[in-house]
Amino acid sequence: MATNGFHNNTYMDHLHHGHRHTRHTQNINLTEGPVAKGLISFAIPLLLGQLLQQLYNMADAWVVGNFADNDAFAAVSSGGSLTFLIIGFFNGIAIGGGVIISRYFGAEDKENVRRAIHTNFLFGIIASILCTAFGLLLVPRLLMMMNTPESVLPNSLAYFRIYFAGVSTVIMYNICMAIMRALGDSLHPLYYLIFSSLVNVVLDLLFVAGFHWGVSGAAVATVIAQGLSALLCIIRMCRVKDDTRLNFRMLRLEPDIMKQVLVQGLPTGIQNSVISIGNIVIQSNINSFGSYAMSGHGAYAKIEGFAFLPIMCMSMALPTFISQNLGAKEYERAKKGALFGILFGMILAEAIGVLLYFGAPYALRFFVDSSEAVDYGTIQSRVVAPFFLMLAFSHCAAGVLRGCGKSFVPMVTMLLLWCGVRILYVTLAVRAFPVFSTISWAYPLTWSLSTVVFLLFLLKSDWTHTFEKKKA
Repeated sequence: MATNGFHNNTYMDHLHHGHRHTRHTQNINLTEGPVAKGLISFAIPLLLGQLLQQLYNMADAWVVGNFADNDAFAAVSSGGSLTFLIIGFFNGIAIGGGVIISRYFGAEDKENVRRAIHTNFLFGIIASILCTAFGLLLVPRLLMMMNTPESVLPNSLAYFRIYFAGVSTVIMYNICMAIMRALGDSLHPLYYLIFSSLVNVVLDLLFVAGFHWGVSGAAVATVIAQGLSALLCIIRMCRVKDDTRLNFRMLRLEPDIMKQVLVQGLPTGIQNSVISIGNIVIQSNINSFGSYAMSGHGAYAKIEGFAFLPIMCMSMALPTFISQNLGAKEYERAKKGALFGILFGMILAEAIGVLLYFGAPYALRFFVDSSEAVDYGTIQSRVVAPFFLMLAFSHCAAGVLRGCGKSFVPMVTMLLLWCGVRILYVTLAVRAFPVFSTISWAYPLTWSLSTVVFLLFLLKSDWTHTFEKKKA
């Protein structure tokens, strides 16, 4: 990053006020009060939101798994890496936009907060159009490249064509959620997600169990429900009575703001997409073991999603906390928040990992009745679950670095390790040891390597003064 893009005079004027005025009542000021209380208060709605997202995904999997056949379940449950390959790129940029908004919000720079909000929202509209086009054009080719079994391919094509036809609902919800979260409002996106999750479950049962539309019904239910949550966020943003109000007449791509968003978010977007390529290679190897391996891996992935909740909520809360506090020049507070957030995420993640290690055979049967599929899922859980603390450290450390504007570091680290090393490992190891557990070891191996890299960087670098160094 060549510059953080602040207008220096405006920035310093806001910092030199004799007192910091009270924030908007709907937003949380993370620059004041006890560190742990502030982070946890902000993270709890994120945790509940992520829980609902998992229930959202689980509803599709459970209904399809119980009211359709194994091939249909394999189609719905095995496409996470494929969807994230495309939407992960745009969502990464949305995260960058959130960091920029948080920084201006922490500095109480109202004018640039407004400009950043409207630039990010318009970018979301453009991203929705691009993501729809890319998804519809690329998905059929990618499914064939992934060694998708012929029995599963028709269901996979049907599901993803509908999903990407309506992917704008996913993009716009994530854009709106990133904006609201950057302003300290993690509650309203949660309320809207609760509502849309309930709608999703009802529509899943209606379309799949009632109308017997199979995977197509699950995809339609997801698009409708996600569209409602995005719409509710937009309505909320248009109705707030303060300087953060969304006004469609003010939508424009401000060049200086968009430059900051891209510099901050593009590394995360590239990271998301390239990591997905590594996971697609892994999925291709899993697919080669047949539909039961796909189902077992897919069922495990749904359960694993719950284990990731403390990791994800802290890794999402930390960029906002770090960015607001560095914007307000609260350097020691930023350090304390980083330490607490990383340790909190690691402890909770490992506790859940222990439960998953022993409980996976029972939990897997919630999704699949086949003993063969359960066996595959159990193998993966026994290899991966003990290393959840490494995953937590990597994600939370990456969140700290994104919050201080160093998104390039997690991008390079994860591209080299979570993509490059994974692909190299799977390509070589599966040939030498052609058993399913060999594939599963790709995850703890790369989590451990990234933990070492992030730990060394946080200990060796002065990340708290990044913004000032870039302006110097």
